[in-house]
Amino acid sequence: MAAKSVRTKLVTNKVRLSFVNVFEPAETLNGVLKYSTMVLIPKSDKEGVARFNKAFEDTKQANAAFFGGSVPKLLKGGLRDGDAEKEDPEFVGHYFFNAYANIDRKPGVVDAEVNPILDKNEVYSGCYGRVSIDLFPYDTAGARGIAVGLNNVQKLEDGERLGGASTSAATDFAA
Repeated sequence: MAAKSVRTKLVTNKVRLSFVNVFEPAETLNGVLKYSTMVLIPKSDKEGVARFNKAFEDTKQANAAFFGGSVPKLLKGGLRDGDAEKEDPEFVGHYFFNAYANIDRKPGVVDAEVNPILDKNEVYSGCYGRVSIDLFPYDTAGARGIAVGLNNVQKLEDGERLGGASTSAATDFAA
């Protein structure tokens, strides 16, 4: 019988959200519907970065039995460096990770006063908030790592929308 996995819960400091799909699930690259968001942590948030890294390391160590008795040397997951991996200006000076929730575990979405947000336009790519996540191990088809599960989202403030400029239909089309 395989060892039971151990999860580590973490609530982030203020982060920026991108590729936000917290009200409706979106299809992943392998065709599965999931709720998700990309989370950008400013490198200047040393305490927040350290807490994420500690949770990642704690999850690895707590799951040695899950991985067959020892932690594999090369595990996927952890914070990714926006300066090294992305060309987009919004990633400059940030680490990032993706968080997902299965279709049967829709994340709660609240405002700064913890009131539910029902308007899907209120939480968008570019707004600022906090996320509640679980880090947990996976070992699937030869891929081993620590994944990030999305629990809940708290919007703290508006930010400039990411994803390019939008124009009105009247501007784009002539009669």
